[in-house]
Amino acid sequence: MDTHDSTVPLVLRKLADSLGTEIKDRKLEIPARFGSGYCTGFIFNEYIRMLISNYELNDNINIENKDFNPSRRMLFFKFQNVFPKDKTSSEGKNRSDLPSVLIGTSRINTDGVIAIHSNTATINIEIDAEYLSGMFLSSHQSPVLQGLLKNAQPFLFEQMIHPALQHVVDEIISDHTEDVFKLYFLRLKAEELICRLLIELEKRDEQQVYALNLQDIKTIYQIKEKILRQLENPPVIKDLAIESGMSPTKLKRLFKQIFGNSIFSYYQEFRMKEAAFLLKDKRYTVSEVGYMLGFTNLSHFSKVFREHLGMKPKQYSMLY
Repeated sequence: MDTHDSTVPLVLRKLADSLGTEIKDRKLEIPARFGSGYCTGFIFNEYIRMLISNYELNDNINIENKDFNPSRRMLFFKFQNVFPKDKTSSEGKNRSDLPSVLIGTSRINTDGVIAIHSNTATINIEIDAEYLSGMFLSSHQSPVLQGLLKNAQPFLFEQMIHPALQHVVDEIISDHTEDVFKLYFLRLKAEELICRLLIELEKRDEQQVYALNLQDIKTIYQIKEKILRQLENPPVIKDLAIESGMSPTKLKRLFKQIFGNSIFSYYQEFRMKEAAFLLKDKRYTVSEVGYMLGFTNLSHFSKVFREHLGMKPKQYSMLY
């Protein structure tokens, strides 16, 4: 039993107390009477910690966030949709739920109470901004990187996870390292993820980043979900701006800042991912997929698909 192990996050201990169970080898198995799955956590040192959660609870639980310290300038990295799914659980799944990571400053995450939701499958890494900032040359930082490392304003960015990054995540999830090396190995992997993500964020061409509030974030994500629910209908900025209560300029600016892509480019990318999924599924012809996704000109569909997938849809469908 390691309930008092200093490498175990306080929030994990609090959850164990709430469920009337024990933590073994830094891992909390959800008792069957409350649900299923597990939660495991690691305090690597005073600057970086990680919590891995993959469980389903019968009911939500609210617990005090003992790890919350408003004086600490911690950045958070929340990985979502990164756990492997079996065929039955992935059928009918929302294909917009692709592996991604939310990257934010401590000003976004200001709750002293955590809602432990009934269905959680995430990896959360927190790292001290000042500690991280010491690893970079200040004269070569983009506005996005500067905004994160200063951690003085509320910022949130979302980054899609490419296969190389997913491989590192998989190494963390499936880790079988001997206990003597576990903390060292997982800390290196956590820092590798952070480094790779910052490299991706550094590629963004934002000349200025704007502070966000929780309502801005909620509104932008509502717009994103609306776009992805209607892939057969190209987004109309004027209509989306009216719905969001923002000016077209503010809507486009904040959307691009969070997702690193314009509204239409983001829409088109997911439209082609949906096309690829439907072609791989083999239930529809190339023409049917094109029409289903709102293309009236199949030559244009073929051109756009090739721009995103590197081959024509007919070629792609023959691979599976």
